[in-house]
Amino acid sequence: MTAGEAAALPPRVITDVTEKTFFGHPRALATLFLTEMWERFSYYGLRAILMLFMVAPASQGGLGLSVGEAAGVYALYGASVYMMALPGGWIADRVLGQRLAVLIGGTVIAIGHFTMLINNVLFIYIGLVVIVIGTGLLKPNMSTMVGGLYAKDDPRRDSGFSIFYMGINVGALLAPLVVGYLGQDVDWNIGFAAAGIGMLLGLGQYVYGWRYLGEVGHHPSHPVPRAERNPLVLRIGLGGGAIIALLAVVLAVGGFETTEYVIDGLIVALPVVYFGRTLVAPGRTAVERSRLYALIVLFAASAVFWLVSDQGGTIFTVFAQDDTNDSVFGIGFPASWFGSLDPIFILLLAPVFAWLWVKLGERQPSTPVKFSLGLLLVAASMGVMVLAGVAAESGKVSPLWRIAMNLIGTAGELALSPVGLSASTKLAPQAAVGTTMGIWFLSTSVGDVCGGQFAKLYDAVSLPVYFGLLGLVAAAAGIALLLVVRPVVKLMAGIR
Repeated sequence: MTAGEAAALPPRVITDVTEKTFFGHPRALATLFLTEMWERFSYYGLRAILMLFMVAPASQGGLGLSVGEAAGVYALYGASVYMMALPGGWIADRVLGQRLAVLIGGTVIAIGHFTMLINNVLFIYIGLVVIVIGTGLLKPNMSTMVGGLYAKDDPRRDSGFSIFYMGINVGALLAPLVVGYLGQDVDWNIGFAAAGIGMLLGLGQYVYGWRYLGEVGHHPSHPVPRAERNPLVLRIGLGGGAIIALLAVVLAVGGFETTEYVIDGLIVALPVVYFGRTLVAPGRTAVERSRLYALIVLFAASAVFWLVSDQGGTIFTVFAQDDTNDSVFGIGFPASWFGSLDPIFILLLAPVFAWLWVKLGERQPSTPVKFSLGLLLVAASMGVMVLAGVAAESGKVSPLWRIAMNLIGTAGELALSPVGLSASTKLAPQAAVGTTMGIWFLSTSVGDVCGGQFAKLYDAVSLPVYFGLLGLVAAAAGIALLLVVRPVVKLMAGIR
């Protein structure tokens, strides 16, 4: 949901100067900050160990999958999380309200983590599906409630979101350090349990802070009329049941790999269908159509970026375990700890990029140029990994290679990701801003599933070749975008 739609929710604005605040913001921001922090702790905690667990042999308690197979499962899991944010936001808007959706979503997430304690392939996959459903309910609605804390013209609004964003990165920073250590060095099940306990801690303080939320998120913003509710629930149930039945048939006949291809195809098809339908929708103006074409170009560029960048949880994690020294100054650490590098660099570099764009003002590069910069930077990070791959042919390499890769890649992310969020709200048709924002997040899903298929090359080629191919894909996309900057800016119709 967009900031504009969030602002339509009943705001809980501080009117009593004696009321307890959180850094000058509504006390409820602390509740949402901590809930998001612990949810991200659970999400990134599982992400830190999931790939390593899947490739670990059965004798070590893992699933014994190949790197390519495990990367496909991991990518499908990550892509589904973003895809489920669409129905999750819709259910909150039309039926549950954001507050109850978050509570149910967090509970479902915790159940999913604890389901994975049953060390059986079927229950591992069931647990992942349950977590995806819960995250789809929780993730989009947390941000919506943050927006609902402020009046539309409240000057604290952007600052409030910045504080909330810090909670995301604090959780992402701590998760690999705690869950990664417990999962890798103690027991996989203890790692899964730690991620689940993190979600329970978030739920506990969320329920405790419920009273501070006032009316924010208490009711659906666009509720389904009571007369239409039962037929709608029936249609959703039948549709969902039909999809599950279809996937079950595909799984029984074609096996997991065929099912994976089908789901990947559906994820890729969804934005294609959306953009196609939106372009020809009745009443669409020429300017809106032009901006949609620009948004399609940016969407494709974003998908390529995440194809490369989101391999941090799969291939780069395996490289960290198998080919990177796991000690600094004689102090050993688990490979999953490398997962904390991105949030560290985001916390350090985000203020720099924010300052830079403000400092440049009207002289700052256009959105397509920033996207191209992001792609070229992530391509450069793969150049670092090519050199690391060459060095790894003679033995384990220094952790500095991975640190350098993450530093450059994070700079690329900050040049592209926040800019993309802003551009999607500005380029979307006026009547479909919220839906377009949800579709924009699918660029990550599309990148993830394509990256999961790309990762199947890992077992077939050398490390330098694999990382080189990733770099070439990103560099080609970045250069291609640079070559069409002027036409894309023209399509944006006055928006930079």
